Parts: sequence; structure tokens; C-alpha cells
Amino acid sequence: MATPVGSTNRRRAGGRAGKQQRHEPVQAPAYLKREIPIYEMLNEEALQKIEHNADIILQEIGIDFKEDEEVLEIWRQAGCNVQGERVRFEKGMLRTIINATSPKQFTQHARNPDRSIEIGGDNMCFFPSYGSPFVHDLDNGRRYAKNEDFKNFIKLSHMSPWLHHSGGTIVEPMDLPVNKRHFDMVYNHIKYSDKCFMGSVTAPERAENSIDMARIVFGKEFMEHNCSILSVINVNSPLTYDGTMLGALKTYAKANQAVIVTPFILMGAMGPVTLAAALSQVLAEAMAGLALIQLIRPGAPGIFGTFTSSMSLRSGAPTFGMPEPALGYIAFGQLAKRLGVPLRGGGSLTASKIPDAQAAQESADTLFPTLLAGINVVFQAAGWLEGGLTMGYEKFILDADHLGMIHTMAKGIDVSDNGLALSAYHEVPPGQHHLGTAHTMANYKTAFYDSTTANHESFEQWQEEGSLTAAQRANTIYKQMLNNYELPPLDEAIDDELKDYMLRRKSAFPDSDV
Repeated sequence: MATPVGSTNRRRAGGRAGKQQRHEPVQAPAYLKREIPIYEMLNEEALQKIEHNADIILQEIGIDFKEDEEVLEIWRQAGCNVQGERVRFEKGMLRTIINATSPKQFTQHARNPDRSIEIGGDNMCFFPSYGSPFVHDLDNGRRYAKNEDFKNFIKLSHMSPWLHHSGGTIVEPMDLPVNKRHFDMVYNHIKYSDKCFMGSVTAPERAENSIDMARIVFGKEFMEHNCSILSVINVNSPLTYDGTMLGALKTYAKANQAVIVTPFILMGAMGPVTLAAALSQVLAEAMAGLALIQLIRPGAPGIFGTFTSSMSLRSGAPTFGMPEPALGYIAFGQLAKRLGVPLRGGGSLTASKIPDAQAAQESADTLFPTLLAGINVVFQAAGWLEGGLTMGYEKFILDADHLGMIHTMAKGIDVSDNGLALSAYHEVPPGQHHLGTAHTMANYKTAFYDSTTANHESFEQWQEEGSLTAAQRANTIYKQMLNNYELPPLDEAIDDELKDYMLRRKSAFPDSDV
């Protein structure tokens, strides 16, 4: 594996992150390698129907590409039917373009090489939540997020052994100017974590600024041939790409940096209410963006993104943790595998406003099908509340603990000699317990997942310790983690160059709220 310019080997995080004294330190991999099969829900006939439906949408309806003549010309040169801003595609055309050059798997490099991740194949990478304007904790309730909250969640993500990525816009730092906050966000990721990170997409120039800052860390030549920053481009569903997202997509693709193309569909609003229709529409919209990346720069990494949810048809409010989207995640896993590209989706999603039973149930009902589907990039894996409007401190800790359980489930069942444990049966006569056997003593630290937030003591012990809820225990844990946080090493010259770059760029234009 290539080593980024300006990087040094650093010790892995993990350690005591978020652990209470009774817990042993956790050593976790830089990314999760699943050892269980993908669940296949749809048969060949059903998959072909959905793919055919997507082809019909692309050929007969088409997709609008707004305010970008360069993109329209790219499609003309590719042989598409371009009428105004509407582009129609011949059957199979986009799939052929994607299959020819889009990577099935690629590395996103971290400034600490030990934390670089593999995206695609049998790998899963967990990201914190993204884009919330509010934060919530038990002490202060719901409030607008600030830059300090942004830093805090980067620190928590950095310390958690179960999150593999620092993320992107973890929260919106509302105390910073809209048109300049992306500088601080990218810098915070680089400064306060040595995991992989994401860049801004809210304007093409902000995407370029993000890439420039990554080049300061990794070197321009290294990034010409390697992915060091990742972005997410949301399709303006239904069947529309707007000029802002197209500008950001082009910027990242030209720089050979990864783009997650994500249709955002609330069934019944941005598309029909039926799941098969949503699957078809998402596939059509995503293929258009993934093919565009390859036409801009063949071989640039693209990721099939999904964010499909249901809604309350009584109120119009989005719903999360419902069965229809859960079925959709599994189907998307099959569709992405057939397309031959990595898949983004899933997470710990909920519409609950606080870390309560609804939040736990809806998050679990989202995360488990994510595992079954074989999704590679799991956004919103920790912290999500209120349909994404809020990032919760306690919810983050509870979700991270759940992700640790998913790590264990992804390993499957150990059928090695140690797993079969015949030696223990020879050691213990029938009718005797196994608590003190050599096999138990050799495996007791790793045999079972050791939750950091659950309480498994007796009622009397739990009552004596204060009758704390899971959220209250998580409140103590996140504060301990922030108190124990240690800044990862960063080359001083790189740090100075990043600060100088931000100062020069920020001083070049006035503050703005847009």
C-alpha cells in the first residue's frame, strides 16, 4: 500500500475509548471485513424487472441536468439524446460505461496509513452521522450546533474503535459563516483525527478548497493517483441533478477523488409510494451519476449511494426504521453487486427526538438489514436523531456500542479447533460446569462482546448504582472520552500550511450566510 506524503506511522486508537473501568481495551481493525454471506431476497426475475424498469425510465423519461452546459456536452459526445436540459439514454448504455472503468474496490488513504480503509468487496466502513444543524445531550437539551460540537464529535469518532471514518459535515457549525465554515470543518478533521475524512460539496469552489487542503496533507502527486478525500453528491430527486451538485461532482471526479452518488427519495414524495418503483428510480438516477464520473475521468472511484425512506402519508413527515426501506437496503445490495460498484446506505436511523426506546428500535431495524445487505459505506452509523436534524451525544455512544456488536456478527461463527472446543469436553466430565476450564480461561476476554453501555447486573446492584438509564450511562461515557482525548500527531509544517491556506482564502471574500 502506498504511503501518503507527509504521514508518519502512529499508534492505533481504540485503547480505553469510551470504556468504563471494568472493560478491557479494544483493538479493532481499520475497517470491517465481513465473513458472513450477503442475504439475497430478490430472485433473478425480480432483479431483471427492476433493472428493466430503470432502463425504461432512463430511455423514455430521462434525467434533467440543470445549469451545466459542460455536462450536457459530455452526454452529447457520449451519444445521448439531449433535448434542452433533459438527457435520455439508450438501454444498457450507462451500465456499459460503469462496468468498463469504475473501480469495484479502492483504498481511501488516511494520514495515518494504519487507518486507511478499503471500500467495496466484502468490506464495511462505519461513518458518523452527517449534516445535522442541531445537537442534543441530556444536560442541555436540543440546541444549534457549534464548531466546538463539531470538534467534539470528531474526537469521539477518532476514539471509537467501532467507527472507521471521521465523516464529513458531522454537524453544521452554526456559529461560523456559511460560505467559510467548510475550511474549518476540513481542518478539524485533519487536526483532531488521523482517520479518513470527507470534503465539502455545497459549491464547486468549496469542493476545490477541500481538495486543496487534502493535497497539503498528502501531496498533489500522491492524490493524482490515490483517493484521499471522499464526497457525497445528492441527486435532486426526482430525476434531476442540479448545478451545484454537478459542479462538485465534476471537481472531485477530475481530481480522481471518490464520489458517492446518492439519490434521496422519500417514497410518496420524490417518487412513487411502491418500493419496486423506488428501487428502479434510485438505480436509474445513480447510474447516470456513476457513468458521468467515468466520462469525466475514467477510473475515478464512484460509489452507488442510497437514501430511500418511507413517509407518513397522513402528515407528510419522513419515517425511519420502517420495514419498507429495510427491505430496500437488502435489494440495493443485490443491485449494486450486479452493477459491480461499492454501495453506500443504511445507518442508525430514527425519527425519535431523544435517545429512547423508539430510537433504539428504529436504529436497530435499520442497521441489521444494512449488515445483511453487504453495504460497504454506512453513513449515519452513530448519533442520528430526529430524522437527521439532530446529532445526539448519548445517541452517538449508544450507536457506537451497537456497531461493536455488528462487528461481532459480521465475523460469523468460528468453526476452528478452538471454536469447536473439543478439548473442553475432554477436560470436563458430564454434569460439571465449564467456568474454570482451560478453554474458558483462554477465551474469556474475547468469547463474548462486552457492551460499554448495557447494564447486566442484578436489579439490586443496578438500583444501588443509581438506577441509571442507558442514556444516562452514555452521558457519563462521552464526557469521559472527551476528557481522555489525546490529539493525534500532525506534522507542524503541514499544520502551519493549512492554517496559512485558510487565512488567505478566508480573507479573499466577505462572510456570507449562503
